[in-house]
Amino acid sequence: MNWLTNYVRPKIRALYARKEVPDNLWHKCPSCEAMLFHRDLEENLNVCQHCGFHMRLEPVKRLASMFDDGEYQSIELPKTVVDPLKFRDQKRYTDRLKEAQSKTTRHDAIVVGSGLIGGQPAVVAAFDFGFMGGSMGIAVGEGILAAARAAIAQNAALIAVPASGGARMQEGILSLMQMPRTTIAVEMVKEAGLPYIVVLTDPTTGGVTASFAMIGDIHIAEKGAQIGFAGARVIESTIRETLPEGFQRSEYLLEHGMVDMVVHRRDLRPTLSRVLALLMQKTLVPAEPESLDEVPAALPTTQPAAEEKARTQAEAPDATPPQAGAEKTGAEQPV
Repeated sequence: MNWLTNYVRPKIRALYARKEVPDNLWHKCPSCEAMLFHRDLEENLNVCQHCGFHMRLEPVKRLASMFDDGEYQSIELPKTVVDPLKFRDQKRYTDRLKEAQSKTTRHDAIVVGSGLIGGQPAVVAAFDFGFMGGSMGIAVGEGILAAARAAIAQNAALIAVPASGGARMQEGILSLMQMPRTTIAVEMVKEAGLPYIVVLTDPTTGGVTASFAMIGDIHIAEKGAQIGFAGARVIESTIRETLPEGFQRSEYLLEHGMVDMVVHRRDLRPTLSRVLALLMQKTLVPAEPESLDEVPAALPTTQPAAEEKARTQAEAPDATPPQAGAEKTGAEQPV
């Protein structure tokens, strides 16, 4: 009896027992509610193959999908002050930071990389919405500044990929100060004659929209991305009117001139390649000589056209112009 209980019955149970399936093998589409296998979803860049819904994409995978052959160099970002206001709500701000850092394995909500897109040099600053909603604090502001300086140093285009709920409330006025700082960083790039492109993803709201996200040379939005300053419910309660369908979505903003184009995620890199190929073209201008030694020895004293005209007038027998005040003949007078 012990042999049957301790050996045979466990073996039989092992044959028919239901094996546990990991929770991360299948994902449910928020739009069409279809079940998506994780490998198929990763190959399709987190886009539902049934309805085309664009899910959020972490910054490392996004950078790999944007650069040629997925190769890029990470740019180290400067360290910033942690919890300058000693803020605390339900939790300490330092505890929230540690949880987000442990969850995402990165220091803050921005990742910056440099490489080639369509053979053109580019610096990309991508946000991570999984890090406290991609909120913009001091570290994010320093990241945008570092990306702008790297673009100027490498003579490359600057591309920002925001995915943020806005400024980080735990840093108070210091987070709001990042709005003018990031705007100045963009102006530095533009003054250097380099293009600045913004790829708007879901969501792009709050202080990020009110600063560097809407001052690009070209604005490219992913399909179905929410883009705006305040939320739709806040706007409806303020103006006391029902907003139109699709308000603050990429397609709606394209129709009203807020963005330049809406592209599928798989078409983003080819689109950026074409745009950079146009914006990064440089007109060749002959350089001025730095010294008199570089000036050619023989310079023409008269223009060829003037020499030809003088020679023609000298050879023609009737080329002598009439004297001043002379009367015209009948044949020369107009009828």
